[in-house]
Amino acid sequence: MPDADHAAASTALLGAGDWAAPVADEPLDTTVSLPGSKSLTNRYLVLAALACERSRLRAPLRSRDTLLMAEALRRLGVGIDDVRDESDHGPQPVADWLVSPPERVSGHTTIDCGLAGTVMRFLPAVAVLADGPVQLDGDPQARTRPMGTLVKALRDLGGTIDDAGTGHLPLTVHGAGGVPGGAVTMDASASSQFISALLLAGARYQSGVTVHHDGKPVPSQPHILMTVETLRDTGVVVDDSEPNTWRVEPSDINGLDVVVEPDLSNAGPFLAAALVAGGSVHVPGWPQHTSQAGDLMRQILDAMGGHVLLDRSGLTVVGSGELVGIDIDLHDAAELTPTVAALAALASTPSWIRGVAHIRGHETDRLAALATELQALGGRVAEDEDGLRITPAPLHGGRFHSYHDHRMATAGAILGLRVPGVSVQDIGTTGKTLPDFVGLWDRMLGSRR
Repeated sequence: MPDADHAAASTALLGAGDWAAPVADEPLDTTVSLPGSKSLTNRYLVLAALACERSRLRAPLRSRDTLLMAEALRRLGVGIDDVRDESDHGPQPVADWLVSPPERVSGHTTIDCGLAGTVMRFLPAVAVLADGPVQLDGDPQARTRPMGTLVKALRDLGGTIDDAGTGHLPLTVHGAGGVPGGAVTMDASASSQFISALLLAGARYQSGVTVHHDGKPVPSQPHILMTVETLRDTGVVVDDSEPNTWRVEPSDINGLDVVVEPDLSNAGPFLAAALVAGGSVHVPGWPQHTSQAGDLMRQILDAMGGHVLLDRSGLTVVGSGELVGIDIDLHDAAELTPTVAALAALASTPSWIRGVAHIRGHETDRLAALATELQALGGRVAEDEDGLRITPAPLHGGRFHSYHDHRMATAGAILGLRVPGVSVQDIGTTGKTLPDFVGLWDRMLGSRR
């Protein structure tokens, strides 16, 4: 059981900007409506920017990552304007985005990538089409995220990029108004975003692009499938029939009129709360069919003791407050690792999370960070090369560091539902993909603090 002395000490030592994670003092019975998918929003934005006509993105996510993408594309000459449905006279909290592609991609500009992997990986593949140099940089942590594989691939396709030999940000793409394109072989085992970047822009390369992966299995395969599906939505011909090879034909990119699905990975902590606190959490609008990796939460929560129901109204998870451990390979849905690790730390039997070595290169080294923070709260965690082994142990309150990582922060919130005295450092980092996380979390709990 949680230690009351540790809880009191943690509360007394809250630092500036720390958030006292609320304990769930009774079972939940709530509906949580979540904004759109970050992964889909940023893919749609890139394709709309390169299209031959205007696009309308309905209910896009507006978070730090997507606002950075929108601003970056504006700097490349793309028009992105708020627009509302004139026939809807009721409240509409999120305006649509009307995206007007430029006649040519503008260079002679700088781009702030923040800590957004989609911005720092997708935009260089667009910037090679610009009519001048494009400088890209980001947060200090962004300068440690691998970029060398993408830089080399773009050079092989005819682009000119100066990264000072580091394989990291900052870098300058010397756009020449176009790029030959063609075939390229690379090892994308560090990030599926390297492949998605080339596919999203490839239809605008003179010879299209053929990407062949040669290396360990590509992580997060659902994200590549998502890229392929969004490309096909715009009329681009994509051949992914051969394993580890993707071919995009050179062609126009048609405009989009699309509703952005809710972000299923961001839904994970809220659905997990049903297992930790007991009761039910309902997320409306959960798609019946999706390419989002977050859909795996349904299987995970079922395996860890929840009752999971997907119907036309959305997804409902019912829990008893008792969790069992899980043995799972999260290679294709590694973004769920912090959520699963938090649940595992509260489970009654051991867990083994495998296949996620690549998340050492995400916003932080998530495996090391999770091991450190769970152990600091009394957890028993063994860090493997590609995962974590978590054994049940009594937890106590304390400060849970986020490492500027939105998913670390939400993992701390999950732990706080059961463990009094957990404080999360820099909860505001959740704004990277989920604006007003704290408000949504409090409303889920009925504002019981």
